[in-house]
Amino acid sequence: MADTPNRLFLLDGMALVYRAHFALIRSPIFNSKNMNTSAIFGFVNTLLEIIDNQSPTHLGVAFDTKEPTPRHKMYPAYKAQRDAMPEEIAMAIPEIKRILKAFSIPVIEVPGYEADDIIGTMVKQADAEGSFHSFMVTPDKDFAQLVSPHTSMWKPGRKGAPVEIMDVPAILEHWD
Repeated sequence: MADTPNRLFLLDGMALVYRAHFALIRSPIFNSKNMNTSAIFGFVNTLLEIIDNQSPTHLGVAFDTKEPTPRHKMYPAYKAQRDAMPEEIAMAIPEIKRILKAFSIPVIEVPGYEADDIIGTMVKQADAEGSFHSFMVTPDKDFAQLVSPHTSMWKPGRKGAPVEIMDVPAILEHWD
């Protein structure tokens, strides 16, 4: 990692928003207008942890879009079993995007592609370039298949636990 001074952090926006919302589901946070801001609070805390303590040189947040993906076209029942997005999350997403704009952090969306597809493509491109160490910021264990000598998973801590950085040795140890 010492020979790759550029540190690219790509956040899975939807995964982090959902995680923050449900982490505070038993004691939600409300603003003065009675809007549930739990997802915003948790997301911004993760973002500030990265900015303040991880020295990113490059940073972006990927979000899913409403357009169907190639997976939906091949398999119409793809994710059909999932519950609808909670209204509190739907209301938080535009606010989070406004915060990201205020921070001058790019929001990365590609119609018809999920955030994990975008992140996977970008880390593979950065890996091929060789001048970055990329961090996929997500709790989604599916990202483990993309870990390489120049790409790690940065998993936010749960319930006060520290962040977990999953590099190649950690992946091999964890999943054999």
